[in-house]
Amino acid sequence: MPAGIFRVCLVVITAIVNHPLLFPKENVTVIENTEEVIQKMKEREENLRTEQLKLEQEIAAQEALAKSSEKARGPEEQYSRNSLSWNFWSALSMVVFLLIELWRQDYQEGNWQDYTNEEDDMSILGRAFKGIILPDKATLANFYERCLQAVTSDIARNRELVEGFADDLLEALRSVCNRDADMEVEESIGIGSMYENWRAHKPLACDFIVPFTPPEPYSFQFETWCSGESVPPDKQGCGVIKICRADETSTGCICDKTKLGEDLLCLLHSRMNQPGQNNHMEDLLCYKDTRYLDSDQVMAWFQVALTKAWNKISHKYEFNLTFSNLAVPGALKIKFRSGKTIAFNLTPVVQYADSDVYFISSFPRSGPTESYTCNIHWFLTFAVCEKRYIQFVSKMLPSNSCHLSCLQILSFLHEKQCSLTGPGSLTNYHLKTVMLHLLQTHPSSEWASKFLGARLQDMLKFLEKSLQEKRLYHFFIGNRNLPEELGIPVEFQRAEPLNLFRPFVLQRSDYRKTMDLFHEMLKNTAALINEYTMHVPNGRAIPLNKEPLQPYLNTTT
Repeated sequence: MPAGIFRVCLVVITAIVNHPLLFPKENVTVIENTEEVIQKMKEREENLRTEQLKLEQEIAAQEALAKSSEKARGPEEQYSRNSLSWNFWSALSMVVFLLIELWRQDYQEGNWQDYTNEEDDMSILGRAFKGIILPDKATLANFYERCLQAVTSDIARNRELVEGFADDLLEALRSVCNRDADMEVEESIGIGSMYENWRAHKPLACDFIVPFTPPEPYSFQFETWCSGESVPPDKQGCGVIKICRADETSTGCICDKTKLGEDLLCLLHSRMNQPGQNNHMEDLLCYKDTRYLDSDQVMAWFQVALTKAWNKISHKYEFNLTFSNLAVPGALKIKFRSGKTIAFNLTPVVQYADSDVYFISSFPRSGPTESYTCNIHWFLTFAVCEKRYIQFVSKMLPSNSCHLSCLQILSFLHEKQCSLTGPGSLTNYHLKTVMLHLLQTHPSSEWASKFLGARLQDMLKFLEKSLQEKRLYHFFIGNRNLPEELGIPVEFQRAEPLNLFRPFVLQRSDYRKTMDLFHEMLKNTAALINEYTMHVPNGRAIPLNKEPLQPYLNTTT
């Protein structure tokens, strides 16, 4: 009996999932002649009826056989147990069959999701992108040469001016700080689009990170939360920094292991035990009643130190220096007497375990995440690693490669679309992450300048696919295919991949807004490029908004 029911259900399910009108297969055309369709349906119906009669006869025969065998076997409990066991396996087989059929239908419709096989997915995804026509190769080249390359030429000049002033300001900061009580500030490091040569629009602003370390006998201990289901979404890619003293660690000082004698003195501990300095770091820079470094306290300390440093050297310069954003610790703005301004960011960071990974209190601009965390939770930034990776890959790419050009064009289009429809949750950091992933998956020869249009299409398709799946992995966390020359800590490479689009799963309104912005950007791509480029008979292109270069900085010695 159970076997017969199972076979009947199997035939019915097979007829349903393979019905040409309910689940049409690929490469199958519907017959235009209605009479032929009706005739074929009647023939199939007759075949199904014949099969059903045969199955009913078999069921009746099996029922009779089951009754006779039941009397022959004896105990009724054994038959019931065997019947229930058979029904369980029959039901399980039907469920597996249904799942296989549903998976087959999804696969045929192009819903296969494999993040590592991007080249194969490009042909089946990007449905909204299929109707978009990008400008031709010559138009893109002219647009980049006239509208974006001019901005790139300004970067080196602007960067040199700001670097000189930032070094002078930090040197003055070191001189006004108390070396026995304040943090020790190291040399600044340039990061971001200005130092990766893909800045696409003005105003030009340099981003610097400033590592700082605690004075002796203090040290930092780190705890990171990279990714994983056990880590809350707002804490992924974050960590905490604990301030410790040398007498609290077994490796800090040897005086607790060796008897120094009456005539010897531990200079380290004698310095720690000076009045008024025992709890200075904990009181000023830690979160209340803890020893975890507080980002707000560090921000306040850094702003006060910068103010003192500027007061010491302000007489050397013919401009004013102000904070452009009090919520960001080192967002500074230079204002000349003529009214011109130039902005740059000095952001305090803590180096992680002698590597190029840093803890940062807040991102100067578009960072990998904008979720709010507690004051003791510091973001992990791989900005220095990103700059080094781009430099590393550029050495293996053809001369005049188009990877940075693609990123510049995409960043330009995104900024212009945001000015039209308002900003979304998509940032320049996401765009750069897309480029980094494609640099790792595409051969070096495919990044020649002649493939500018093709690589730009790949970036747009990759970005659309990531938005549709709500999945864009961090390039360094969980990536085990990075070159050893970068020196990425092993714990980050072995961690689970960090999904930068995970907030979209719960924030549906932000997701819809971001998708709408992206699709509008796709539709307006050709119009935006043509708007900022005017074609002339000789095939050259002239920007509509080009301005003459003017000096930014005047100093007196």
